[in-house]
Amino acid sequence: MPADRTGAADNIVFGLTRADDERSLAAFLRLFSGDELLTALIPRMTDDEIRRVVQLLTEVMRNHLSGQEYHSLFLGGRDHSH
Repeated sequence: MPADRTGAADNIVFGLTRADDERSLAAFLRLFSGDELLTALIPRMTDDEIRRVVQLLTEVMRNHLSGQEYHSLFLGGRDHSH
């Protein structure tokens, strides 16, 4: 396990304060997006689970990011045709 992930799960708590929830969500998503976990998890997911995860994350970004933010923060500033 990379050093920056060691003990990260120990500090994830939800429901105490908004600040703790925000910090914990960031830590949770960092752990969740690790290559090793995704390599193991994604092939086991159903088509519906994949669709639902993509739909939820896309909806959250659509609700909270401008088009410019989406392109610069999520797509890394690359020009993508939709």
